[in-house]
Amino acid sequence: MSDDGTKKVALIASQGTLDWAYPPFILASTAAALDMEVAVFFTFYGLPLLCKDLKAKVSPHANPAMPMKMPFGPKGFQDFQWPIPNAVSGVVPGFDTFATSMMKKQFKNKGVATIEELREACVELEVKLIACQMTMDVFGFKREDFIDGIDLGGAATFLEFAADSDVSLFI
Repeated sequence: MSDDGTKKVALIASQGTLDWAYPPFILASTAAALDMEVAVFFTFYGLPLLCKDLKAKVSPHANPAMPMKMPFGPKGFQDFQWPIPNAVSGVVPGFDTFATSMMKKQFKNKGVATIEELREACVELEVKLIACQMTMDVFGFKREDFIDGIDLGGAATFLEFAADSDVSLFI
């Protein structure tokens, strides 16, 4: 808890797929909207979520439990949970692009904000978005690759904030 009694939330975003991009941005924007102080540390594969040119995709092969419901067609077609075997999702060229487009269409149909919209809300709500400097160095990212309104820092920067946080989550 901060000195003024404000609750603090510390999140680590380590995954960069479309489905894993939602939790840190939803949690951070919601906590900030509830007047909590929030910091998100973007490291390893979560770091590209701060890039200006966001290209997050779904990885169905890496998630065999992923349901595939179609965002179009008759109600019965949409309600059916399509089992997609790994043998298909892992070897069919372009399947991740197809799955990504279906998920984005489903989100749009359900009125869910895009990752870009949630990320912008975090910036507007003054969520501290920290790009991991070590990950930037290892993967060759430059400051200009990222959106405005973020901080650069290492583990010590984040841990200083997280040390007295009320909620700490690794996503």
